[in-house]
Amino acid sequence: MTDISPMAPVRLPRRAGGRRLGAPGWAAALPLLIFVGLAFGVPAAALLGGAFTSEGSFTTANLTESLQGAYLTALLGSVKLSVLVAVTGAVLGTFLAQAVVTSRFRALREAVLTASGVLANFGGVPLAFAWIATLGNSGVLTRGLGLGDAGWSLYSFWGLALVYLYFSIPLMVLVMVPALDGLRPQWREAARGNGASAWQFWRYVGVPVLTPALLGGVVLLFGGAFAAYATAAAMVGTVVPLVTLQIADALTGNVLIGHENVALALSFDMIVVAGLVMAVYLPLQRRSARWLR
Repeated sequence: MTDISPMAPVRLPRRAGGRRLGAPGWAAALPLLIFVGLAFGVPAAALLGGAFTSEGSFTTANLTESLQGAYLTALLGSVKLSVLVAVTGAVLGTFLAQAVVTSRFRALREAVLTASGVLANFGGVPLAFAWIATLGNSGVLTRGLGLGDAGWSLYSFWGLALVYLYFSIPLMVLVMVPALDGLRPQWREAARGNGASAWQFWRYVGVPVLTPALLGGVVLLFGGAFAAYATAAAMVGTVVPLVTLQIADALTGNVLIGHENVALALSFDMIVVAGLVMAVYLPLQRRSARWLR
């Protein structure tokens, strides 16, 4: 008599080759694929359609215009600002993460990591207001230390870079702390036992192991600074030319009316820049990962 109790295992029928019949492996990912298609595919299609059309016909005039004059200046300004923030934030964040990892005080480590988690997500208009109240033209520190007389201005390229570093450095700390925790003490002891100096350990062991995390952190900081809008819009306005501000002006018609398709072309330019960054990052990351195999 066949066992039909609730605890009996359910066996799927087999095909002729012995494989069990069931749902394909990608079926579980189908809801995610649908969501990705709606959230990213539809906007991407609309962006491409608007960037390369004008009055219903195909054209490259929008893309050409987006790479000229003030638009090109804004695109190059965003790239320059993002590179500066990414490199500086990566260096300072890595050193701060190393100090946290090597600290003997667990309370200090937990405090820094908690603060980094909060500050890394602190942006937009509240961040701009905080800095304006502190280091703006009438800020507390500006008036208290007489920074205005020394020529200091928060509403400049370097002032905006300083504000971006405020959330970029904590983000780099969060990226690098797990990677630095992965450096085993046995590796340093083995290197010291073989007569290697501290510099040689970092040159031949530490840096190669940390390179994937370092590259990933740099790309992450570059993307965050490149796509940031609200903080710059609230703090500098049109003083510092940035591509995100130009896109907003073109879409809303603050400067010129009828340039919505140019804004989409500028968005396409940003996608190309991000793609070029990833094209450089992925081979370097793959090459450095071979060292760990």
